Amino acid sequence: MKVLRPFVWAIVLVAGFLYVTSAAHWNVGRLLQPVRSVGRLWSEPTAAETAGFSADEQNNIGIYKSARDATVNITSVVYREDWFFRVYPAEGTGSGFIIKPTGEILTNNHVVSGTAELTVTLADKKVYKAKILGADPRNDLALIRIDTGRKLPSLPLGNSDTLVVGQKVLAIGNPFRFEGTLTTGVVSSLGRTIDTEENRRLEGMIQTDAAINPGNSGGPLLDSHGNVIGINTAIYGQQGSIGIGFAMPINRAKAMLEEFQQHGHISRPTLGIRTVYVAGDLAGMLDLPSQGGLLIQSVERGSAAEAAGLRGPSRMVIVGGFQLGVGGDLILAADGQNIEDNNTLPSLLNHKRGGDALELTIYRNGQTQKVQVKLGEAPQEL
Repeated sequence: MKVLRPFVWAIVLVAGFLYVTSAAHWNVGRLLQPVRSVGRLWSEPTAAETAGFSADEQNNIGIYKSARDATVNITSVVYREDWFFRVYPAEGTGSGFIIKPTGEILTNNHVVSGTAELTVTLADKKVYKAKILGADPRNDLALIRIDTGRKLPSLPLGNSDTLVVGQKVLAIGNPFRFEGTLTTGVVSSLGRTIDTEENRRLEGMIQTDAAINPGNSGGPLLDSHGNVIGINTAIYGQQGSIGIGFAMPINRAKAMLEEFQQHGHISRPTLGIRTVYVAGDLAGMLDLPSQGGLLIQSVERGSAAEAAGLRGPSRMVIVGGFQLGVGGDLILAADGQNIEDNNTLPSLLNHKRGGDALELTIYRNGQTQKVQVKLGEAPQEL
């Protein structure tokens, strides 16, 4: 082998260096090529990909924009006594929604009842004092008003009689003081009956899985057209939403509003009797029809029942260790509906107003007869 001269070695070394670096650059470029491609796969989507919303999302957004400004936050102050009989103010919050540009607002009665001070906060954060115009405790409804000196956005009232299970609903309110919160769901069931903490029975309620939490009470439940079809009223359980919420059908509120418009107040009907439900063996022991009914125990003086000629007991007996008045009328049916328990008659009265007629089927002295009653009107509960 021949020995290369030094300058030849230099040329060889330079040529080799240039070859190696160029090859390395080419290979690195090839290695990085797929990395850059992979990077594009995981990069943010282009504007064209994020610009569109689904039809359902667009519906949600549109309804929220139109209903948010008409949904309000209601704050009530009630004065209570502590263990040392010291009076202190206790604050509660709820929701409501504007139904007229002049400032009329619908909400739940339990949101405003017993309050010493009532304020409404609009979506623009402005605060106004509110006045209670009327209340319907039987249906947990209340109508209040604020005076802003300007026209306000309002919500249209829909028809709750046409609701079907499975249709979409949206709830807006102020849960846990988080104002303007939107939740969505469906009508889970219809015609539910629930008992409230105030020992009232609410019937015909809308059940929904749209999240309803403390602070949502009084807010609107809307359909996919933005119409109010219910008033968010209660949740199942004490801590928060578990997918079972209840709303008062808006048609119940519309009946209350119609009465207020016609008479300037909201009436509560009274019959003026105290009764006990008897049936089966107990009814047989008292020589009454086994189908049972409401046995009248007392009739208030000056009441609608007294005016209609209903009769109370003529004597007292002891049955099963309890004192019971007998000899009075046994109410078998009301407006053609058989009396099945203690709740049948109150449920019928929930759909009546003061001055309405009520037909009772009674059992008296071994005979069945019908009695027409013109219901009285109880004082307002605010």
